[in-house]
Amino acid sequence: MTPTRNPTDWKSDEMRKRIARRYAAERRFKFAGLFAVALSAAFLAFLLFTMMGNGLRGFTRTEIALQINFPASPLLLDPANITDAALANANLPMVTGQVARQALGADADALLSSTAWISIRDAIKADPAILGRTVTIRVPASTTIDLAAKHEGAPEAEAAVERLRKAGLLTTGFNWSFLTASDGTDPTQVGIWGAFKGSLLTMLVTLALSFPIGVATALYLEEYAPKAWWTDIIEVSINNLAAVPSIIFGLLGLSIFLNFLHLPRSAALIGGMTLALMTMPVIVIAGRNAIKSVPPSIRDAALGIGASPVQVVFHHVLPLALPGILTGTIIGMARALGETAPLLMIGMRAFIATPPGGISDPATVLPVQIFLWSDEVSRGFVEKTSAAIIVLLAFLLAMNGLAIYLRNKFETRW
Repeated sequence: MTPTRNPTDWKSDEMRKRIARRYAAERRFKFAGLFAVALSAAFLAFLLFTMMGNGLRGFTRTEIALQINFPASPLLLDPANITDAALANANLPMVTGQVARQALGADADALLSSTAWISIRDAIKADPAILGRTVTIRVPASTTIDLAAKHEGAPEAEAAVERLRKAGLLTTGFNWSFLTASDGTDPTQVGIWGAFKGSLLTMLVTLALSFPIGVATALYLEEYAPKAWWTDIIEVSINNLAAVPSIIFGLLGLSIFLNFLHLPRSAALIGGMTLALMTMPVIVIAGRNAIKSVPPSIRDAALGIGASPVQVVFHHVLPLALPGILTGTIIGMARALGETAPLLMIGMRAFIATPPGGISDPATVLPVQIFLWSDEVSRGFVEKTSAAIIVLLAFLLAMNGLAIYLRNKFETRW
């Protein structure tokens, strides 16, 4: 005979205490979750505010209005014959220094950037007629003056800035050349277009190689490959490759693409091929999971109305699995965009002064450019590094936004 169990008295003091402890534990767990979310948001906000505070100044440049009397200057140029060779032989740096000392005083060399003559050269190329008259050309200030104009300089530099401002010669505005120029040694003249274009070309090569091969591999392993020991080895290998450190792929690219195949060094083609090796396992794993998530009834219904096995896969299974495949592609491409170690191994840390014209030209990418600028001695590169990080984040958000749009466009609910 089983003993009878008395019903629980939920109004007793003991049960009320147990319920109170249970509710208190739930409140503590909820508070811990909210605290974790708030702490993560605080760290993210601190990172963004720090990057924005330092980086937004990197998009600006301080310029000095320099009045030049070209007819009285030692510049010997024929307005009717302005060529790159003639400008190269005109000794513009020396002439710029002489004109600056006459207009700004003996300390002009400390006020102007060492590349100020480039602005004069560009002004002459744009309008050779200025060689016959007196004009005012805005040239970049030195790094010391630029930082002092942004309230980060020494007292002596701030005094020079105040003197130039009273004379109406100093202005600070948006630096368009930062978005159109490439790498350089002067922080007032550097830009991110070369690295941005290199990143874009590298990502295009990565996507063109990893996406079709990864999707085809996932389809074969999930729909066609027999269940055998060699397919198990392939699956384990793909799962292991997804967790391999990225620098290993850089060593693989160095040994195969450069040392064995002798492909062009420091090119977007090699960078894209190396990153495709790293991204492909992620796409394969995500693709297989997305294909598995398609209900078997879809396949059975397609076969029931007379579709061939190939039509079932490409007309029904693949379109329904495409949103999940794109999710894996987003993760893989985002990881590839921020990688630096494998690209350093294949030589993409070279000094690239001109943007690449194609995938076989020497190039660098934004993460490597940020790494190189962060290692520079000049203080002017600090804000340029933060500005480049902002561009990289914007590039990443734009790329992910496009991928999310495509994923939502192809998503089908059943």
